[in-house]
Amino acid sequence: MKRLAVVGIVLLGSLCAPPAASPTPSGTASSAVAAPSPAQSAAAGQPADARAKPATALAVPSPGRSAPDVVLAEPVGRDPGPPPLPEPAPVHVEDTSITPSVTSVQALAASTEHLVRDDNSAQIRAVFDAINAYRASLGLGRILYHATVAGLAQEWSDSIASREVIEHRPSFWTDPRALSPDRGAGEVIAVRWDRNTAEMVAWWKNSPAHNAILIDPRLNVMGVGITFTDGTWQTTPTRYATWGVVNLFGYSALPAGTVDAPGSTAPSPTPPGSLPQPVTQCTPTARHMPPTRDLSSASITGPGDVVAVDAAGTLWHYPATGTGALGARRAIAQGLSGSVRALTADWDRDGVYDVLVQGGDGRVTLLPGRLEGGFGTAAVLGQSGWAGYGLAVGEWCERNRLPQLLARDGSGAVFLYPNNPGLTDLVQRASVTTVPSGAQLGIADVDGDGLDDALVLSGGVLSVAKGTGDVVPAAAPRRTLAADWSAVRSFRVVEGFLTGAGAGIIAVRTDGTAVYYGLSGGSLVAPRALPGSFAGLTLAG
Repeated sequence: MKRLAVVGIVLLGSLCAPPAASPTPSGTASSAVAAPSPAQSAAAGQPADARAKPATALAVPSPGRSAPDVVLAEPVGRDPGPPPLPEPAPVHVEDTSITPSVTSVQALAASTEHLVRDDNSAQIRAVFDAINAYRASLGLGRILYHATVAGLAQEWSDSIASREVIEHRPSFWTDPRALSPDRGAGEVIAVRWDRNTAEMVAWWKNSPAHNAILIDPRLNVMGVGITFTDGTWQTTPTRYATWGVVNLFGYSALPAGTVDAPGSTAPSPTPPGSLPQPVTQCTPTARHMPPTRDLSSASITGPGDVVAVDAAGTLWHYPATGTGALGARRAIAQGLSGSVRALTADWDRDGVYDVLVQGGDGRVTLLPGRLEGGFGTAAVLGQSGWAGYGLAVGEWCERNRLPQLLARDGSGAVFLYPNNPGLTDLVQRASVTTVPSGAQLGIADVDGDGLDDALVLSGGVLSVAKGTGDVVPAAAPRRTLAADWSAVRSFRVVEGFLTGAGAGIIAVRTDGTAVYYGLSGGSLVAPRALPGSFAGLTLAG
């Protein structure tokens, strides 16, 4: 059986500081939030030390996963076939927002005599066509080609093949040959014992991490590098016959020289969504990449976790298990009595989830999460006037990967409050849309196009306003997702609640029962009931 090794890295997004808009009263006073005692963590029969490690989101198959159901003994003297190839886990980062800069290029090894300089155009085209055929089957846009990006990929493919080391180019997305992508970047690597490069794509599709890069709707240009060697599995176990590198980038404006396919010379027509966007409060003026952290000791361990606050002001954490169930709950903060709602996001982009508390006293307070658990000193982002607002937190702006707030005032007007960034006051805003007075809001990529949409719950009807990646949503009327949500008291958008799943919604009804709805093709999947009672709890947004 032919096998290959796969490595991948994906990076997405940026952040911004907005232009001035209508001010809102705010302040920077600090307050303390008490950590819960072990006895409080064990309330309602829940163990104080109950914790769940976050599910591994990007698992890579083990070398033996493709074994046949029936294994026959090998005849004496028969060629046993090539050994399994290494399958190192890919690197995954969620933010590319770094200002492009010149980076050093690692030199090729002094000896490259084992490289075979055969024509690789057929293999490059096979990779290009296989990726685009796969995207077309999913209704995704075509990825185009650029010779400069291809040169970047080919240079690195030659480098790792000559050194016989499977590794990524450090900061490949900031290399000048990447042509300053502003909508994301990804790199995938594979090796094979033969020259069947279409099978590289088949393997990437079967790895969640690599598949996420192939189907990222924000990426619109690629370059492919393929290198042959004189290696054979019998004589050179680390000198694979074919090495491949694909660099994929996303651009708001396609760089000059973008063509429809490898070997083409005609400029490609500009695909939808690739035109320069006007300067708005979504335009990034600063760029930042959060670190990747092990959150197993943090208070909130992943985007699929459920967080809720009770009437006594205790904040509870229910870890997602990836199976559709929740782990034992534990108290992660207290002293939040009188709160209207809590919201969770990595607000300061340090890689750890934070909590925004909307207080009944009209303030919005940030509890910065700590890697070791608990929260740091609270900071007031909004000093007064927020009690009657309906809030949602998420990455509403495509170009600004720092979380932002959508806020609905008492009249139904919705405003965007950008994160400016980190712990600064919420004093600027832009008008977004209008919704019914009293509507609950949420932010989620409902249709899977890479742009967040606004969820609106009012009068028992859950509808969606399609996001455009900028301040104002699409002009089309809101589309109804569900018309029978009159019993829903609060809801929370989650990511990866089920292993391998994307966005979903957890809703708590007035009777305390909770259900999970997956999102697929822009519609809600049949609900899955969650065990236990959430009576008296309000879900964090």
